[in-house]
Amino acid sequence: MQFGIFTVGDVTTDPTTGRTPTEAERIKAMVAIAQKAEEVGLDVFAMGEHHNPPFVPSSPTTMLGYIAGRTDKIMLSTSTTLITTNDPVKIAEDFAMLQHLADGRVDLMLGRGNTGPVYPWFGKDIRDGIPLAIENYHLLHRLWREDVVDWEGKFRTPLQSFTSTPRPLDDVPPFVWHGSIRSPEIAEQAAYYGDGFFANHIFWPTDHFQRLIELYRRRYEHYGHGSADQAVVGLGGQVFMRKNSQDAVREFRPYFDNAPVYGHGPSLEEFTAQTPLTVGSPQQVIEKTLTFREHFGDYQRQLFLMDHAGLPLKTVLEQLDLLGEEVVPVLRKEFAAGRPTHVPDAPTHASLLAAKNAAQVDA
Repeated sequence: MQFGIFTVGDVTTDPTTGRTPTEAERIKAMVAIAQKAEEVGLDVFAMGEHHNPPFVPSSPTTMLGYIAGRTDKIMLSTSTTLITTNDPVKIAEDFAMLQHLADGRVDLMLGRGNTGPVYPWFGKDIRDGIPLAIENYHLLHRLWREDVVDWEGKFRTPLQSFTSTPRPLDDVPPFVWHGSIRSPEIAEQAAYYGDGFFANHIFWPTDHFQRLIELYRRRYEHYGHGSADQAVVGLGGQVFMRKNSQDAVREFRPYFDNAPVYGHGPSLEEFTAQTPLTVGSPQQVIEKTLTFREHFGDYQRQLFLMDHAGLPLKTVLEQLDLLGEEVVPVLRKEFAAGRPTHVPDAPTHASLLAAKNAAQVDA
């Protein structure tokens, strides 16, 4: 099972000091966080894509390419890449290029985003969100698997004898996760292609995401990719830790209360009771995260959000030390215990390449 972190890259005022980092400081902090994630033994660093304040990650592949040159092992991913407003041709090219630069340490999560105005900024209509996601991914899927593509659709100009360059590393496309917080159509799309499904699992109660994942698993089996419990599932999560749980709650409360996304809403106590957010000791994080398997079955990737709401870099790096040293080793052991042998690990470039070579031998 893979463990990692994801960032939304918000530039938020620290409510305890009143200081707002510059965009340059926040960008450099994200690089430092990715490097720290590898240092403490995490498997994945993922970043979002946003085109509006207070967020800075407007070009994920630029940053991930930079991080690739400063890391050796950690998987680099997105959370998310906007399949609706990006040209699928550019996605195909950018991520294949990143795949080569990072020696295959790349996958990506596709999503529609959560900012309505982004659609007209890129010449799209938000009312076409689902059709755009379906049509654009159909094209992206072909561009990575066919050397020459003829294509015509509704939302972009036709392609005639087009070859996307560079070709995927070893002729193995990056693995794709389809991320969603609310749309059964996206769970269906992930199942149809045999791709991964990532449930954000942050802002809404567990039973909502249970329905989406159960749909995805059922349809994954329907399309013949394997049994329902072999479907590739990822989950988000949100934590803040201190050795003493009371210290964690006291320190995190002003950040929670003033966060741009969920601040000034439910109380910290209400939010932690109703969502995966865990604020407390490392042991409490372990205990709550282990309940995810009870709700969703065995799954392949767990990502935590840890650097949001104005938390200073020093605090985030301390959180990563706790995650890597005290939480993840226990979670690895506990999640491995009793995991059926037929349930796959999260795909990597190496495993996908091995499967491709094996299929060629069998043929």
